[in-house]
Amino acid sequence: MKGWKADRYGNVMYRHTAQNFNPMAATAGKITVVEVEEIVEPGELEPSQIHTPGIYVDRIIQGTFEKRIEKRTVRS
Repeated sequence: MKGWKADRYGNVMYRHTAQNFNPMAATAGKITVVEVEEIVEPGELEPSQIHTPGIYVDRIIQGTFEKRIEKRTVRS
């Protein structure tokens, strides 16, 4: 599954619609691998903002993501 931020212990935060399904899927799986945009040091994540505790996560991978931003241009 895809997360936003995680620490080395596997505590994961999600953004936007990933918060709907990913926390439940992580708790239901036998092996959970999370690909995140950023891995931070333990203690940098607020405990109230953690969506999946590290006890459910087996592996963390830091991925490289292309962030596509559309820019609308109109004639002046």
